[in-house]
Amino acid sequence: MSFRRILIAVEGDDLGARAADLGFELARTLGAEIALVHAIGPAISLQGESGAVVIEEDARRLLAELAARTPGVVAAQFVPFGERAEEIVKTAREWSADLIVVGTRARGVVARTLLGSVADAVVRHAPCPVLVVPAPS
Repeated sequence: MSFRRILIAVEGDDLGARAADLGFELARTLGAEIALVHAIGPAISLQGESGAVVIEEDARRLLAELAARTPGVVAAQFVPFGERAEEIVKTAREWSADLIVVGTRARGVVARTLLGSVADAVVRHAPCPVLVVPAPS
């Protein structure tokens, strides 16, 4: 299998930066295209339209900052609104990703069962392989 298009799902934290760094390194090694996605969850609709605009601007700024960490690499950037895992999977399908890189906080089985996990849902529904990057221990 050839990984020519790598979609990196990020959040605005150290784990998101770690997943991005690993995804960029893998893409450089493989000579792959990169896309970044930061899905904004549905709870944002409670913020109202102006709040959603500010949050979308923050998300776009985050993606631009992450993309700037790899000079010479042009990364497509997506900021969809909706259930985060669903939007990551949908973006992977639409962009024809060969691999998704996503971080996880590696919560325990009980917490994952009760709270759900974006990484777990992405793994279950992805149209391609998923590389799950754990939080540093």
